Amino acid sequence: MAKPLPTSVRNHLTGLRILLLFTVLCGLAYPLAITGISQVAFSDQANGSMVKNAQGQVVGSSLIGQNFTVVSKDGKSQTPDPKFFQSRPSAAGALGYDPTASGATNKGTNDAGLASTYTQLKAAIASFNGVSQSAVPADALTSSGSGLDPDISPAYAAIQVDRVAKARGLSVGTVQALVAKYTQGRDLGFLGEPRVNVLELNIALAKLG
Repeated sequence: MAKPLPTSVRNHLTGLRILLLFTVLCGLAYPLAITGISQVAFSDQANGSMVKNAQGQVVGSSLIGQNFTVVSKDGKSQTPDPKFFQSRPSAAGALGYDPTASGATNKGTNDAGLASTYTQLKAAIASFNGVSQSAVPADALTSSGSGLDPDISPAYAAIQVDRVAKARGLSVGTVQALVAKYTQGRDLGFLGEPRVNVLELNIALAKLG
């Protein structure tokens, strides 16, 4: 008759079997099941909420903002493109909206240059859009905590309508209707604030020519 294994050995073998069982269940079976369900039920969201242009090319994600600017040849500076609605400022990366450098400015009200920066930015935005400085909303000046916010307020979109319409040779009414179409209300009717997805709006604009 074979001699029984020592208790310590049996305990280790039991632990090993449990480890293998839960590795298969939690490390393989569960992730595969959730991935399969998400691909069937929520394919768009599971794959990053990608947005395509008129040619069917992926140009970004509706969850991540981006710049609509003309970048200098050396890649060190950029200027806003008047034909597109502009996103809010971003502190993520050197040129903004860099997903590998997500973050805010971390500047507080005691920062010596913060007020000066906002004053200059407000003047520049007002001049670019042909409106008074008092019409420039807060989100046109401040970056989000992530630096990747894809949305702007309806107020910021509104002050850009005339400029975009003129640059594209479209009627103001046409552009206003497009803004209204891509304006989302509060989630569940009371959470958050109304917002406009800049990427989706600009793609719709590009389709108009």
